[in-house]
Amino acid sequence: MRDFLQGNRRGKLIDWLKIDSWIDSGLYGAWIGFRDWWSAYSSFFGRFEIKGFLRACNELACESLTLSVAGLLVVLTFALPAFEIAQGKINLSDEYSVTFLDRYGNEIGKRGLLRDDSVPLEEIPDHMIKATLATEDRRFFDHFGIDVMGTFRALAENARADSVVQGGSSLTQQLAKNMFLTPEKALARKIKEAFIAVYLENHYTKPEILKLYFDRAYLGGGSYGVEAAAQYYFGKSIREVTLPESAMLAGMFKAPTRYAPHVNLAASRARANEVLSNMVEAGYLSEGQVYGARLNPARIVERGENKTPDYFLDWAFEEVQRLMHGKPNHILVARTTVDLGLQKAAENALEDTVNKFGRSRNFNNGALVSMETDGAVRAMVGGKDYGSSQFNRAAHAYRQPGSSFKPYVYLAALEHGYTPDSTVSDGYVSCGRWSPKNYSGGFRGRMSLRTALAKSINTVAVKLSLEVDRGTVLANMEKMGIKHLKKTCSMALGDNGMTPLEHVGGYAVFAAGGLEVRPYAIEEIRTIPGDLLYNHDRDEPPRKQIFDPKAVAQLNSMLQTVVNAGTGRRAQLDYTNAVGKTGTSSAYRDAWFMGFTGQYVTGVWYGNDDFTPMARVTGGSFPAETWKAFMTAAHDTDNIPNIPGVDPHPLQVAEQARIAAVMSQNTNAELPVPPPAENVKDMSTATRQVLQKLSELLKDAPRLKPNGQALPGRAETPAAGSPSSSLASAANTDGTPPPAPAPAATEPENAASVEQNANAPVPQ
Repeated sequence: MRDFLQGNRRGKLIDWLKIDSWIDSGLYGAWIGFRDWWSAYSSFFGRFEIKGFLRACNELACESLTLSVAGLLVVLTFALPAFEIAQGKINLSDEYSVTFLDRYGNEIGKRGLLRDDSVPLEEIPDHMIKATLATEDRRFFDHFGIDVMGTFRALAENARADSVVQGGSSLTQQLAKNMFLTPEKALARKIKEAFIAVYLENHYTKPEILKLYFDRAYLGGGSYGVEAAAQYYFGKSIREVTLPESAMLAGMFKAPTRYAPHVNLAASRARANEVLSNMVEAGYLSEGQVYGARLNPARIVERGENKTPDYFLDWAFEEVQRLMHGKPNHILVARTTVDLGLQKAAENALEDTVNKFGRSRNFNNGALVSMETDGAVRAMVGGKDYGSSQFNRAAHAYRQPGSSFKPYVYLAALEHGYTPDSTVSDGYVSCGRWSPKNYSGGFRGRMSLRTALAKSINTVAVKLSLEVDRGTVLANMEKMGIKHLKKTCSMALGDNGMTPLEHVGGYAVFAAGGLEVRPYAIEEIRTIPGDLLYNHDRDEPPRKQIFDPKAVAQLNSMLQTVVNAGTGRRAQLDYTNAVGKTGTSSAYRDAWFMGFTGQYVTGVWYGNDDFTPMARVTGGSFPAETWKAFMTAAHDTDNIPNIPGVDPHPLQVAEQARIAAVMSQNTNAELPVPPPAENVKDMSTATRQVLQKLSELLKDAPRLKPNGQALPGRAETPAAGSPSSSLASAANTDGTPPPAPAPAATEPENAASVEQNANAPVPQ
């Protein structure tokens, strides 16, 4: 065959047969070579034989190699996500700095870092750095992000003590957790933490990592970073702290709440003494140099019993970042929905239960969320101890709701023609190869829907979910904003994970009569100068009616039966109606009580972070009792709205009758109208405007001056002709001359004398 090349206009012969022969001979030679190699390999290992100790070593090496390769593949699956997390957040970690106010405008905490007050590493005292390294990571400047020797040493010490006495995480790993990961205790998180630590070591110098650690570590009292902690505990900058104060701060890195001096001063000073010993052992200081610090421990600034709602603030900070995403403002002031009185009551109710019964009944954590019927979250407790674990179980822990999920199924049934009095059969039902069983075992025959919900019959809930279609139930959940649930056979029994915040938001829809409810934490966001950037009432869309009010009213009446005559009896309240539902997941891993009054919707969860079973803890036991304790403390008025579908409580009816009788007997008296029930604790707009006007008048009024010589310890009445204005004169706008002031008393008055002379004639 000829291929005519136009370039040189010559015919060139290509021997295709030679090329084909070369390929064939090459493949044949390769095959013969491989076959000879395989024959020799097989012959060698056919004669190869190892006995005794060498064989054991060979087997161990082979197994180790196999497991190492498998482990490497598993670990690598976490490497890329970890690096993506680090790269995605490395430049956004300082984006927002937010000062938070409670619902009444009082400052309650901060989140984020203020760029203008960060102390450079060079200005942090040397003894603060040495105390931290001696206690947290002595090999910080030697390892590559993971202290292998330190990890093995910690494992040995923990095994010897049969408990966790030393941590194996390096300082860089702790920084990786604080900056990029959640505090949840899980193997996946630990692997990501290790990879991010290596990533940080390759992108930052050791001093930069140390500086980031000092700025990001939580040190109790709502303080993030050593500068904020020094200001909070000692009333001074970190630049000025002494050796004993540095030892106290360094001791709080391990467990801020446990060793915070305003919580437990004795434990904090004992921990500081351990830090001083660590500095001596590490060779940073001599025993003589720390002797004075041992004799003169740090003294703290008294802060009273203020306790910041840290779990709530963490969630509120997430909400601020979501609301302000893409906007240029980064330094903000946010007024939140939290009520510190309700927050303290929630924390006390949950902590008391865990401390009293947690050890004996094998549960070590819990969560509580309480909101008003419009979604304003008033209290949030994400765990028993924020210092030991900052993981917010209220907002981020997905736990099985158990039977507390059943009201969602019953609502779908009521919307499809069922009534509370419709009869259903408690009998065998199956979905594929699965069939549910009741908690008490056996079947009870025919019963009404009301009884089935009150007794928490599993078979009836599953039958209803199959009859109305499980897709309908999921569609209802999506209307409530819960879109991650899956269609399963046991869906009606709460086998899908839900967070307490989501669950309480779902029950708030029932309390609101079927209106849409979205839990929220932020009322308004402003800049430092006061410019309004966000207002919830202005910027959020109006709430929609997403469910039939009649069906919701019927469901609420059924939930009242659960509390009055069913599994939730321990949640009964003496002064108002309470409705709700208990929930217990399989093997007693989760226990819930979800309920509401006409004012507050509250959910309580108890369980273990590692999903180990509790000792037969059900939703009708400790969760219901905690719910009752909190709700009893939360309601401070008799003017509680009625629950849709539930008759008013007898005590509330009696109170309304009493007020009506008083009004009829005092027809000439003008009794004050009670505040709106849905916002008992909030000021009305008119009240807020009046108080603001009074504040302006007080600021503008000149200071009153005494007419004569003042007696020691006694205030004098201004002269009648004094031109100084006052609130009385400012309020007297009708032209009527004010009454002359009464003459000064000759003796100091007390409450008793004022009361005795109340009817005496006023001198003119």
